[in-house]
Amino acid sequence: MLRIADDLLPQSLLSYVAFRVALRETAGRLGRETFDDADSRAGYLAEVPFLRDVALAVQLDLLAETWDRHVSPKKHAATLIDESVLYAACEFAASLAEHRPERVTWCLRGGPLDVTVPVDETLAGELRGLYLQLSNDGDFLLIGQLLDLPPEEATEWKQKLGLDPARLELLFDVLGRWHPSPDLVGNLHGLVSVSEARDLSRRLHVPCTA
Repeated sequence: MLRIADDLLPQSLLSYVAFRVALRETAGRLGRETFDDADSRAGYLAEVPFLRDVALAVQLDLLAETWDRHVSPKKHAATLIDESVLYAACEFAASLAEHRPERVTWCLRGGPLDVTVPVDETLAGELRGLYLQLSNDGDFLLIGQLLDLPPEEATEWKQKLGLDPARLELLFDVLGRWHPSPDLVGNLHGLVSVSEARDLSRRLHVPCTA
């Protein structure tokens, strides 16, 4: 279970939908990184401007890690990466539900859960509410706004806003990652089918534990 501030993220069908849609749609964009259309290249993490340029394979790895902690019977204090992934997945899935509902329907097919839900503005609102109802400060959204400031001024604002440098460092570390971890597919247990796990393993050149 993921604990964000004082709240636990509900292990619900709605969280499954958010993570599943973010995963499948982003995985479907692998190999498009050289396309001129930025929207076709961007994964779900583009919803967090600071993390927009994280490699798609690493975006999937981060989603898998957060999902694994979310479905764990143990309680895990969410990192800023976890918060970023959750926010981005919810916002990404909600936006698709509003503008490309057929993609949401496609993403939900063939998974480990048989999910049939009306894909409309109501679903979009529920997906956003999944994150917004949690008590959090959205620090990962603030960091991008500080990058254009001189170092001393940025440090001063971090102190004023109460941003923990140690927690923020995780976001910078992600920008330097280019390859997924060997645990990626194993961390997706409960989110992908056996055949999907094998396909991801083949495409990303990581072990398949399915």
